[in-house]
Amino acid sequence: MATVVVDVMPKQEILDPQGQAVVGALRRLGIEQFSDVRQGKRFTLEVEGEITEDVLEAAREAADTLLSNPVIEEVVSVRAQQDIDSVRAQQEPPA
Repeated sequence: MATVVVDVMPKQEILDPQGQAVVGALRRLGIEQFSDVRQGKRFTLEVEGEITEDVLEAAREAADTLLSNPVIEEVVSVRAQQDIDSVRAQQEPPA
């Protein structure tokens, strides 16, 4: 099974009260390296079989029409997520 990941963020001109709450909480915890936080959403779409360009295009369409509100949000990425086990298998030398 493969996974397509869609990340959606508020547009820059839109206020982000959740992000502001997080940056305030970080400061209260003594973590002051961050001047701003923007909070978005992530969707993971499971795919039976291989992720093809057609699958990615369908994910982009879903992101634009259903997963995001184009008035206040932008889709920042639609990508295939590779399974960590397959990444490790590719990195290990053959036995």
